[in-house]
Formats: sequence, C-alpha cells, structure tokens
Amino acid sequence: MTPRTRTWILGLLPLGLLVALAVVVTQTGLLDFLRRGVPPVEVLTFDRVTLAPNAITVEMVNGGPDPVTIAQVMVDEAYWAHTVRPAPRVGRLQRAVIEIPYPWVQGEAHEVKVLTSTGLTFAHTIEVAAETPRPGLRFFAVFTAIGLYVGVIPVAVGLLWFPFLKNLEQRWMHFAIALTAGLLVFLGADALHEAFESAAAVAGAFQGTAVVVLGALGTLLGLQVVSRRRLGADGVEARRAVAFLIALGIGLHNLGEGLAIGAAYALGEATLGAFLIVGFMLHNATEGLGIVAPVARDKVSVRMLAGLGALAGAPTVLGTWIGGLAYSPLYATLFLSIGVGAIAQVVIALYRMVAKETSGAVWTPYTAGGVVAGLLVMYGTGLMVA
Repeated sequence: MTPRTRTWILGLLPLGLLVALAVVVTQTGLLDFLRRGVPPVEVLTFDRVTLAPNAITVEMVNGGPDPVTIAQVMVDEAYWAHTVRPAPRVGRLQRAVIEIPYPWVQGEAHEVKVLTSTGLTFAHTIEVAAETPRPGLRFFAVFTAIGLYVGVIPVAVGLLWFPFLKNLEQRWMHFAIALTAGLLVFLGADALHEAFESAAAVAGAFQGTAVVVLGALGTLLGLQVVSRRRLGADGVEARRAVAFLIALGIGLHNLGEGLAIGAAYALGEATLGAFLIVGFMLHNATEGLGIVAPVARDKVSVRMLAGLGALAGAPTVLGTWIGGLAYSPLYATLFLSIGVGAIAQVVIALYRMVAKETSGAVWTPYTAGGVVAGLLVMYGTGLMVA
C-alpha cells in the first residue's frame, strides 16, 4: 500500500463510520423507540397562494422532521371542502397542493387555515384578494412593462452621465468612483435585509439563513477566483472588468427585486402608479452612474454601454416574470443573497482600483465624501419607493 493510498483511507475512514452509524440509527427502529410517546413535530410552510375565479390554490411544504397529514381546511373561520394533491399525508421536504373551491371577494382580505390530524393549525392571510395573472400575451406584456419601468429604463438613463464623468479631474473621478461604492454598499445592505426577510418565509428544513450565507459568500469567493486575472491587469482592461462586475452585481440585485415586485403585483399587493414608477426611476438611475464611473476616462462604444445597461437592467424583467408565474421564498432568498455576494465583490474591486491609482492613499476627503454621498443619494431616492 502506497503512502498516498493510506492517507486517503485514513481520511475516508471517519466518513465511512458516520455513514454506518446513520444507517444503524435510521434502519434499526432506534428512532421509533426513542420517540415512543412523544408527539410528532409538524411544520408546514405556505409557499404560494394563487387565486382563480371561485377558487383558492395553496401550495405548502413540509419543512419539519415528521410526516404531516392535512385533515381540515378553514377559510374565514369556516370549514371548507377541499382536495389535496398528491395526498393528504405530506412527507418531509415534500409539497402538497390544496385546491379550495371558495367564492373569494375581489379586494377583500381572506384567511386560510390548514389543520393537521393532530389538531395543529397553520394560517395564511391574503391581504388583498386579486386574481392571479395567467401566462399569456397580456401577462408577459404587463410584466415586461413593469420590468422596463423599474429596471431597464432607469439604468439606461443613468448611463447618460458618461459624457459628464469623462471631463472630470482625477480627484473628482475618485469622488465618482467612491460614490459608486457608496451606492453599492447601500444596495448590498438593502439586498441582505431583504434576503433575511425572505429567508424567514422559507421552510425550516431548507435553512433560509444558511441559504443567505452560502449564496453571498459562495458568490463572493467564486467571483474573486473568476475575475482575479482581469482585475489584476492594468489600465483599460481592469477598469472594464470592474464596470462589468458592477453591472453584473446590480443585475443580480435587480433580479431579486423583480421577483418581489412580480409576486406582489400578481397578488394585488403592489400598485405601480406613476409616483412609484418615478420613485424607482430616481432610485435606480443612480445605478447607471455607478456602472460608467470606472470607465469614464476610457473610449467606450455605444454597443458596450448598451451591453452593460442590459446586463444590469434586463434581469428585472426576468424577475417579474418568475415572480408573477412561480414565486418561491427559497428562490427569492437565493437570488437576493447571490446579489449581495456580487455587490461585495464589486466594492472590493473598486477599493483596489483606487488604491492602485493613489499608491495606497485611498481615504482622501474626496473618496470619503463620495462614499457618504452615495449612501445619502440612495437613501434619499429610496424615500420615494414604497
């Protein structure tokens, strides 16, 4: 036996013992013996609720350790006839679809309660009843328009700052780059907050908080490895790589934002009036400024600017489609956390770029003021977005 083979055997031995122990515990009835006389732990999570004329459809996930049997369904404090697919008994990590023929009222609030065979109750409130949009030409037209208004158009407007930035002095260029960092820090903090909020609605077994941590750190480390060579270059190539990463990070953030908007609009919980659209445009137009700041001193084609704008804004349209069709707290949490990781990588890249140009003297009045200004701009425009 070679030393290398022996090393691998020693490394795999503890893993093999753990697998053997798990088999003994789960297959010999030991768990049933230990749990004798102990009530089951039942955890059902509402994953999606959709409304059709005179019908409510509820999708639930069993995130607990034990199987759950759905026994009764109540709507507005009254027991109601229902069917459960594929079966009333829902195993761990399995899904159940409950179809309830119910004459819900447009614009009214309704409460759905699911009772298990042990008498445990799980409730969900439909704040504003509205028919869930069905896939079709009108569906995609409406949700595409929403994505364009809140994502694509604002970013495109922000790109128009490119000629202005091109004529700035070096110190004011560093201010603009620092302002970009401030914008991104605000976006990252906002996305992290939304990710943890979404994680609270994820079925317990999927560990929503762990999804946030894995998504954010995994994306950050992955982008560090992938972009290491390009960001390590000098001059134009490095600055273009930073601009690309900024557009990618903003695009991933906007994908998660689109998911939330699409789901809320589909459930009648968002009214995209003119004021809200204007608020989004002011809030997201600053993202376009952040994209062009690193390459403002370079010769950039219209085609490249259009590509960067599409990378940052177009995911909003995709997000609204997914949110309107098949919103899931798990997917929303994952996309938002990926956006957090991407934004963190961009902030690191911006810091390194300024550090290289200033020989390490990063924190001047212009850069410090730029970061604070970026945070204030995002906060101020965010006040207009309900």
